[in-house]
Amino acid sequence: MKIIKTKIKDLVIIKTNVYKDNRGFFKEIEKSKILKKKFIFDCFSYSKKNTLRGLHLQTKKSQAKIITVVQGKILDVVVDLRKNSKTYGKHFSIKISYDSNFSIYIPPNFAHGFLCLSKSCAVYYKCTNYRNKNSEKTIKWNDKKLNIKWPIKKPILSKKDKMGIEFSTFK
Repeated sequence: MKIIKTKIKDLVIIKTNVYKDNRGFFKEIEKSKILKKKFIFDCFSYSKKNTLRGLHLQTKKSQAKIITVVQGKILDVVVDLRKNSKTYGKHFSIKISYDSNFSIYIPPNFAHGFLCLSKSCAVYYKCTNYRNKNSEKTIKWNDKKLNIKWPIKKPILSKKDKMGIEFSTFK
C-alpha cells in the first residue's frame, strides 16, 4: 500500500495492493499501520445509475472514512469544511471503479458525496465514528458557491438530499 497526497491536506488516495489471477482479483483495502486510524463502523450502499448521494456530513463526532467501490463506477466528491484550513470550501473529485487499484481516505470535517456513473454501483465505507443521525447535515449537491462540475443536470436524489442547505449557511 502507498499513500498519495492530494491538493487538500490530509485527504489522500490509498494505492491498494491488488493480486490478479485467472479467477479475478483480491484487493487489500486498509492496513491500520498505514493510516494509524481506528475504524469502528463499516457501511455499504448500493445505487442505480445517475443516483447522487450527498453532500453528507456529521457536525458532531465527525467521521473519517475510507471509500472503496466494490461494484460499478462513481464520481466521488469531497468538500473541506475545516474552518482553519487553507482549502476551506474547496472540493476534490475523482472517478473510482471496482477495478481501480485505490481507495480514498477522507479526514473528519469533510462533506462527502458521489454520483453513480455505471448501471449500478456499490460503495463500501470504513468509518472512525458511528452514524450520529441527530448531527447529520446535507449541503446542496449543486451549490453555486462550491461550483462542483457534476456530469449530470437531473440526478436521482433522496428527499433528504433534495432538501440540502446552501454552503454559505453551513456553520
